[in-house]
Amino acid sequence: MNRKSQSTSTKLPFVFINVATTVDGKLAPANRHFVPFSSKLDQRLLLELRARADAVMAGARTVDLLPVNLGPGGPRYRRLRLKGGLAEYNLRVVVSGSGTLDPGAEIFRKRFSPIIVLVSGVATEQRLRRLRAVADAVEVFGDNEVDFVASLGWLRQKWKVKSLLCEGGGEVNGGLFRAGVVNEIYQTFCPLVFGGRDAPTMADGIGIESLSQATRLRLKSLRRFGNELFLNYRVVSAAHRFPNRFTALGCGKTACYLWRARYKRAG
Repeated sequence: MNRKSQSTSTKLPFVFINVATTVDGKLAPANRHFVPFSSKLDQRLLLELRARADAVMAGARTVDLLPVNLGPGGPRYRRLRLKGGLAEYNLRVVVSGSGTLDPGAEIFRKRFSPIIVLVSGVATEQRLRRLRAVADAVEVFGDNEVDFVASLGWLRQKWKVKSLLCEGGGEVNGGLFRAGVVNEIYQTFCPLVFGGRDAPTMADGIGIESLSQATRLRLKSLRRFGNELFLNYRVVSAAHRFPNRFTALGCGKTACYLWRARYKRAG
């Protein structure tokens, strides 16, 4: 059964995106075959960001093509979570609008924490049955694409998710931006140029039609380490739409604590 969009007064998680891109903003070459290209420091940043999220989310393509489990990593990062008052293992969320997520994907082989799959009304009953056989919950939000306002509100209410880290890909990121639910962005610029009109970018999908629709950001910090740039942006353009979401973590000052601790020597 499809769920209706929730009201703008619904409390949503604090949503932050982490992404590593080339200088020209690409996530992968035009053939969409992703091979990690960022530094070990960027990989550590990924795990440190996971260590402060109640849930980690990614799209079906990312989960299908890569051997990822969206978990917190080794003991050090699990201790960070416990020290920060979070569960030792984060909730895992996969967005699969049409329900084509492979039930045999690597993520389903690691059962250390619940796996939630978000789909739209496009998903067939057969696909839903296959996913419900392996996931802890499969929920339908929206008719033709996943309704992120409704689904994130449900995650906050049902699963007590107050902070959610999204790791892409571009289609999921684009949907989150269109829904106006993103709070912060961590972006690593790597010293590469891929080019290609079909190469995936940080925010794919239908995009915007005019400048007035653009998501506007405020740069909070910038660090250089070697030939990489580490940027942290705060979203400033959509606060009027969902007034509750910017206080979802309870204290905005804590949002970049690990970032500052890790990169204060890199500038």
